[in-house]
Amino acid sequence: MNSRQRRGVILLLLSVLCALGAFAGVLSVVSDVKSEVGPEVTAYQLRTSVQPYTPLNTGQFEKIRMPKRWLSPNAVTDLAQIQGKIAVTALRQGSLLQSDMIVNQPALQPGQQEVAIMIDAATGVAGKITPGATVNVYATFAGQREGDPAQSKIIVTGARVLDVGEITALDPNADDKNRQSAETVPITFALSTIDAQRITYAESFAQRVRLALVGPGGGAGVPAQDRTYELAKDK
Repeated sequence: MNSRQRRGVILLLLSVLCALGAFAGVLSVVSDVKSEVGPEVTAYQLRTSVQPYTPLNTGQFEKIRMPKRWLSPNAVTDLAQIQGKIAVTALRQGSLLQSDMIVNQPALQPGQQEVAIMIDAATGVAGKITPGATVNVYATFAGQREGDPAQSKIIVTGARVLDVGEITALDPNADDKNRQSAETVPITFALSTIDAQRITYAESFAQRVRLALVGPGGGAGVPAQDRTYELAKDK
């Protein structure tokens, strides 16, 4: 091997050593960054601004990932925490949701009453209705006289659910010809006086009472002409 070849080999070895050194440096930097940033966790930030004392729902937030070490101890990492809560102050779009931004929703507003009724667990709840939800209440009634058509009525709109109790099995020996479900669940509502009367009347005399969940941001109001349904009048 002549001197030129030896120089070439030496330069090649030096190049390899430099490359290995650079690679080791990159790995070191990446390792340092990971050690400084740490593992990522889920957090939630506001899609839109929320006014004070506004009920919260999942549609107002979006999930993000961020380093755990940069997240404050009171940051909300599970949206189940907002159930039945309201904003305690104005929440700005893009802000991270924190537990000190929210408080429990007041159980009753002025003029409201707390009313609980038993609802068919299968047709009335089906595991989808939780405290803080807004529902419309439907009831079906037989005709008042023989030959009169049966009717379905929306008896209460925009009822706020305060609590959902434990599912209870009905007495199998109970004399209830209209009963189709073997399980019921107590639902507690915050209602005005007239709505409390309507819902207790339906529980006592309707053939069936059903709850319809109102989606976040959706209007619960129903025009008067659309509150009663008869099959014969359906066009």
